[in-house]
Amino acid sequence: MALINTPIAEQVKIVLFGIRNAGKSSLMNNLFEREVTIVSENPGTTTDPVTKSLELGNMGPVALTDTAGFDDTGELGLERIRRSVESLSVADIHLLVTRADTAPTAEEKEFAVTLNKSHKHLIAALTFTDKKSDAEKSEWIRGIKHVSVDNLRKTGIDSLKKLILSLSDKIDYEMTPVEGLVRENGFVILVTPIDLAAPKGRLILPQVETIRDLLDRDCGVMIVKERELKFFYDALKFKPDLVICDSQVFSKVSADISESQKLTSFSILFARKKGDLACYIDGVKALNSVPEKASILILESCSHHRQADDIGTVKIPRLFRQLVRSSAEFVFSRELPAEPELKKFFMVINCAGCMASRNKIIQRLDILKKHSVHVTNYGLFLAWANGLLPRALEPFEYEYSLYSE
Repeated sequence: MALINTPIAEQVKIVLFGIRNAGKSSLMNNLFEREVTIVSENPGTTTDPVTKSLELGNMGPVALTDTAGFDDTGELGLERIRRSVESLSVADIHLLVTRADTAPTAEEKEFAVTLNKSHKHLIAALTFTDKKSDAEKSEWIRGIKHVSVDNLRKTGIDSLKKLILSLSDKIDYEMTPVEGLVRENGFVILVTPIDLAAPKGRLILPQVETIRDLLDRDCGVMIVKERELKFFYDALKFKPDLVICDSQVFSKVSADISESQKLTSFSILFARKKGDLACYIDGVKALNSVPEKASILILESCSHHRQADDIGTVKIPRLFRQLVRSSAEFVFSRELPAEPELKKFFMVINCAGCMASRNKIIQRLDILKKHSVHVTNYGLFLAWANGLLPRALEPFEYEYSLYSE
């Protein structure tokens, strides 16, 4: 099933937002046709955003998020609003849930104006349609694509789904890992180390997604560990179009294949898929101008268990101090610090971002560019550290030319 196989970070994100008691949670349950979130007449029942996946027509799997009312009050309410706004900032479609029987509030107007200015996809669901409509709300809502729904009688839900589906062609979907890099009947070798950091009994997400993408493109795939690569590579009657490896075994893999063989890493594939590969290349070039005692932020996107020789907290800082600046100071985080704190960092080294959405990574990059903070990616840094740039960029014609300039 697509719903099971598609990571939630890559599903179309639809965020329900509105004031308290507008009917967001009831609408969420009606969209799913079952109870997935708590419904109560008491304001502020929804605290943290609640995200669930739903298969929605030709849009495939979508992630719907129910949020706290943006008119919440008090110190805790402000934190709830902040989290709701955070969910909205990385959404593909914003679904304003608003009561038909009340005038538009100042908060509703402000949010609608802000989202329209940002060119985000905005639609509205008019709730409480069993009551007398407010004239001002009826006039105001004309400027927004909208559908009337009745959560009690469960009417208008299909019309709302159709309106959402009408935006299918306007969504900026993530590219797949090997998009534009392989041809039909191509042959690719994947080098996947099985070490202490590998999850027990399974492959990591970038490896799984890359395998599926290659199979979908009718490619042949050979999967080996780094220790067996040379034996099988040398035995091949014809060489692969591309070798993709884990960034941590770049050095060994490059030594075991021919110098003319195209080579890249899973992390670089995901740097392009999730973020901006050209931006990361600019970050790599900045490694030549790192000042003494520079602050470097190692930024991860998931909460995996860190091993003794963890790539982010151990290996990259060690290589950085050996090859760039021995006096560099490192900070480790799974969230981007508040903007006022960013100015102390010379550079951010970001993980592959396989568990984050492209929208979230791009938002991070935009913030870092705004504050003139250099940024690169684990895979690009490790390729540079192993002397494999620009070779590891050869499959990406445009980015290869950028690095070579």
